[in-house]
Amino acid sequence: MSLMIGKNAVVSIHYTLKNDDGQVMDSSEGRDPLSYLHGANNLIPGLEKELEGKSAGQNFTASIDPAEAYGESNPELVQKISKEMFQGVEQIEPGMAFTAQGPQGQQQVVVTAVEGDEVTVDANHPMAGKTLHFDVEVVDVRDATDEELEHGHVHG
Repeated sequence: MSLMIGKNAVVSIHYTLKNDDGQVMDSSEGRDPLSYLHGANNLIPGLEKELEGKSAGQNFTASIDPAEAYGESNPELVQKISKEMFQGVEQIEPGMAFTAQGPQGQQQVVVTAVEGDEVTVDANHPMAGKTLHFDVEVVDVRDATDEELEHGHVHG
């Protein structure tokens, strides 16, 4: 009887993540499988739900709505700021990422537009507001060790 994925299982998966256009956004291909502790909030909730009850050797696809992934895009996290805020950066272009000091500490912002001296930055997670499409292969399922349970994550 193979172990089924449930709380406190250590799960190893291979995955490919695509967006709505079918572009690959992330994949474990060519790398070691991703291992995580199930039920410890180490994965987005929607993917964890889909994995529940599966066992090693199973393959499946899942589409996860933003609410079960990285949340909806928050318009308040998109701001226009002065170019002067980017000291020492000569060329600011859309797509560039910076670490900014925000109210909740450090956050990643991405430049989405540059118009004259005005720069538009977006502090939303890059996957916010997007439906995520996963192809998943469950490679291994085992019970977590006491130490892993205590720490809330998998130990290599």
